[in-house]
Amino acid sequence: MHLIQKRKMDQYLFPEFYKKADHIILSKESALSNKPRILIVDDDKINQRLLQGLLADDYTIEKAEGGCQALTMIGANPPDLILLDVMMPQMNGFQVIRELKNNEMTQNIPVIFITALNSVTNEEEGLKLGAVDYIKKPFIPSIVKARVRNILTMVRHRKLLENLAHIDGLTEIPNRRYFDLALHREWHRALRYNNCLSVAIADVDYFKQFNDNYGHASGDRVLIALSKEISRNLKRPYDLVSRYGGEEFGIILPKTSLNKAFQFCNTIRSAIQQLKIVHEFSSVSENITISIGGATMIPSKNTEPSAIVEKADSCLYEAKNSGRNKVEWTCHDL
Repeated sequence: MHLIQKRKMDQYLFPEFYKKADHIILSKESALSNKPRILIVDDDKINQRLLQGLLADDYTIEKAEGGCQALTMIGANPPDLILLDVMMPQMNGFQVIRELKNNEMTQNIPVIFITALNSVTNEEEGLKLGAVDYIKKPFIPSIVKARVRNILTMVRHRKLLENLAHIDGLTEIPNRRYFDLALHREWHRALRYNNCLSVAIADVDYFKQFNDNYGHASGDRVLIALSKEISRNLKRPYDLVSRYGGEEFGIILPKTSLNKAFQFCNTIRSAIQQLKIVHEFSSVSENITISIGGATMIPSKNTEPSAIVEKADSCLYEAKNSGRNKVEWTCHDL
């Protein structure tokens, strides 16, 4: 009887969310279906074909014929593993791995050298530069497959542990710790390329009153519903929503102008209201609403990433104190 009553209460509080649930929740099977991606970097097309034929059944294979091409491809879409030759024209494998390890965006990608350089000195140099393995040509196919499999298994386990440390246990979206890491990364990327960066903080209106009257379990379900709705509206893989605080969400929108960021957040604000989650104790609406404060900046070297969060937080304060259920924004070129 208790479970039946709970479900009736949920359907009363969350009528639109129940209708949309099947469209909001992503299929776990489809998320797990992607094969790990391996980039083969070798100027010898015969070696490329041999490795591709050996690994293509289990992995998505990409190929680069030189170090410069490889770095461009890696910067655009980092692979899960790099199989790297040493002896290549223009830029050899040792130079490539130095570039990778000096870049915070690529330094953790595992690299296996597969090369005809078979001296102990060369192997030692490759491992000291950060390679996870060093395989000498001519290679034994079964050994290459086993080492690739073992390394990618370790990579998968490491990513799972990292994800667990960065995921909010209730909403299953990134947590505040991950928000801070992502903000630092995107701030410095924007600084490097002189791009604008937009950040927003969203807060649930009259959430304490909701918890006090409907109970904390219903409040938790509100946060879950809102996190899914905001996530559903993110269009680009590098956009981010995280649980920033108790009933606050942090949003990072790289390379997004003031107008586009404001429009996006206003769309989210409207979408949350259209969920029609009943809130009879709100002074602004009969349903759950959110207020959003945001800031758009072009970073400078003498300013810390926390500056944009402080601006967004000030705008949130203004939104909350000027009526709620609205978006307030500011733009600063630092």
